[in-house]
Amino acid sequence: MDEEHPITVALVNDYEVVVQGLMQMFRGETRFRIIELEAGGLPDRPVDIALFDTFARPTDTQRLAQLRDLPHVGKVVVYSWDADESQVGNALEAGAAGFVSKTLGADQLMSALDRVHAGATVVETGSAEDPEDAASPTDTPTRPVDWLGRKFGLTYREAEVVALIGDGVTNQEIAERLYLSINSVKSHIRSAYRKMEVERRSQAVRWAHENGLARSSVASPE
Repeated sequence: MDEEHPITVALVNDYEVVVQGLMQMFRGETRFRIIELEAGGLPDRPVDIALFDTFARPTDTQRLAQLRDLPHVGKVVVYSWDADESQVGNALEAGAAGFVSKTLGADQLMSALDRVHAGATVVETGSAEDPEDAASPTDTPTRPVDWLGRKFGLTYREAEVVALIGDGVTNQEIAERLYLSINSVKSHIRSAYRKMEVERRSQAVRWAHENGLARSSVASPE
């Protein structure tokens, strides 16, 4: 890649902390020029690739299609932990030019973006490792970015659940969005509450807002 003409990448996510984490991953990398967006925003200038991070939700094909149809967005790449066959298929059907797992290292991610920019359709699902297996905040991270809540000891799935609670989503809706049973959702909530040192949902909502696990567009509770 010609460093005088770096690949422009817009980081698309609803959570400000996620956007900032991705910014750190690309810092100092001259092959890419990162277009920083406000959390929840869409690119408003020409970009080669929109990197669509799906934290706290399955692949949103409606929003993916919205990104795909923007005339100033070249390609859309989905960036997700949920790299199962159905999620990948849904993303590609909706117009994604690539699907990249968060189990990949930073160099692998950037290589995938290079290939997408060159015209390839890239699917990199990485290892089959479950993010639940890497919950300790003291572990040496092997991933390009940490997930929200990891420093508090939350597993990735617990962090997703807490983020959705912070957005006012019900337990049943969380189960549907994350393809979990209602009992699994309740189990994650109980475990997360212990780590967060809260007892009630209203306290969890406030905690989520205070610690960056709620979308910036949702007002903090009084």
